[in-house]
Amino acid sequence: MAELSDTERLLRYALAPVEPPRGLADRVERHLALVAGAAAEELADWELSAMRDPRNWVRPVAAVAVGGVAAGGLVLVRARRHTRERPRGGVGGMRGLDRGAREVVRGVRRRLAR
Repeated sequence: MAELSDTERLLRYALAPVEPPRGLADRVERHLALVAGAAAEELADWELSAMRDPRNWVRPVAAVAVGGVAAGGLVLVRARRHTRERPRGGVGGMRGLDRGAREVVRGVRRRLAR
């Protein structure tokens, strides 16, 4: 096998995988849940009578967009956690995604029920 050049050695060192800090996934999940919950509460507070004027549409549309992105990210984070925690032969990728989505929907429904 040929010896690696200095450039190849430096690239291999620079592009080595790095593990994220242990608490990063928990912090990301917590912040996504807060954003999705805040968006759900913002939408729950709006009255349909105020929606007649298009100038009032900005906040609900922004809440739907931001909440949707946060909820989607939360589903992916939870699905990844479920697939990593599963024993061999357990819940697969699509089942983990479904399970994560169900958890997010339950959380949003709880916030809207308040």
